[in-house]
Amino acid sequence: MMIRKPALVLLISAVSVFSCSTQDANPGGNSGLGVGTSPEWLIPKEQVLDGGPGKDGIPALDGPLFGPLEEATYLTDDDLVVGFSFGGEYRAYPHNILDWHEIVNDEVKGAKIAVTYCPLTGTGIGWNREIAGVETTFGVSGLLYNTNLIPYDRYTDSNWSQIGLRCVNGQRKGSNASTFRVIETTWKVWKELFPNSTVLSENTGFSRNYSNYPYGNYRTDNEMLLFPVGPLDDRLPAKERVLTVIHDSRAKVYRFDSFGGSTSIVTDEVNGRDVVIVGNKSMNYMVAFGDLLNNVKRKFTPLADDNPSIIFKDEEGNKYDLFGTVVEGPDEGNTLITVNSFMAFWFSIAPFYSNTQIYNSNG
Repeated sequence: MMIRKPALVLLISAVSVFSCSTQDANPGGNSGLGVGTSPEWLIPKEQVLDGGPGKDGIPALDGPLFGPLEEATYLTDDDLVVGFSFGGEYRAYPHNILDWHEIVNDEVKGAKIAVTYCPLTGTGIGWNREIAGVETTFGVSGLLYNTNLIPYDRYTDSNWSQIGLRCVNGQRKGSNASTFRVIETTWKVWKELFPNSTVLSENTGFSRNYSNYPYGNYRTDNEMLLFPVGPLDDRLPAKERVLTVIHDSRAKVYRFDSFGGSTSIVTDEVNGRDVVIVGNKSMNYMVAFGDLLNNVKRKFTPLADDNPSIIFKDEEGNKYDLFGTVVEGPDEGNTLITVNSFMAFWFSIAPFYSNTQIYNSNG
């Protein structure tokens, strides 16, 4: 069982970083459990904790600016980014900025996406901002459940569980989040795979040092947690980054150790759903897809190609990029179906999904 080190000094530091900036947060934000919410929760209310900065004390980004890759001088090759693609456009959202803002409300070729990111659980997920036909944006509630981000949608002021992928409080209580596929990899790899991408600009309108990680050694210390979490599962190191695939409230995780130094493909099943995992340990990516293209099951093989953006192919001659979009072949422009998946610190999964499975490449 993982020991929770006292983290008072780090916690005070992190809270101070954000709280001192509340003058430039969204106006009118409230702090405290129950303000702007209904009293009924789908999760234990006593385990919903105030993270410190208060509602909108960590300011989400609206109307974000993007620039060419070469202008992102605040990034190093090993920095992680969350990438998104839609309609032939590619955008990178660096952890360096997400650590400080946690949510970016964006629109890409008509796709209304909120990139939600929790630095305490290492979870970056693309949420659809259109809910039941109504467009909204998301803000940072200031509340945490099992040390995970609780976004709120600004249209109804409802609170959502990020890892739980559902609304847990408010008018939309019980609604499931609709997700977009996003990819997490290093800045170096992203630039190689998607050289025509743009990247989130550090010109956010807020005064932050985006070259500085605000949580000390949190992401590398397996014994450090800032808030209560339970239950804990010690089968893997707590802060190991895993790909988590969710289907019908059941979870299965995949490790980089199941993939070698070249791209390989795992065909698997998660709670009765067929999935395909494309991974490369040396290039620091794992991505999950459904195995259907145009409602037809496909078989995939890795592809060594002169074009590094082309990753795998199917038996019909279609060649795919890492987002599962056909970039060459008879079905060019079509994309494999999305499954609910995201990268995460291992410790964060068991509190939301009991009996989480770990893929074993040895059978």
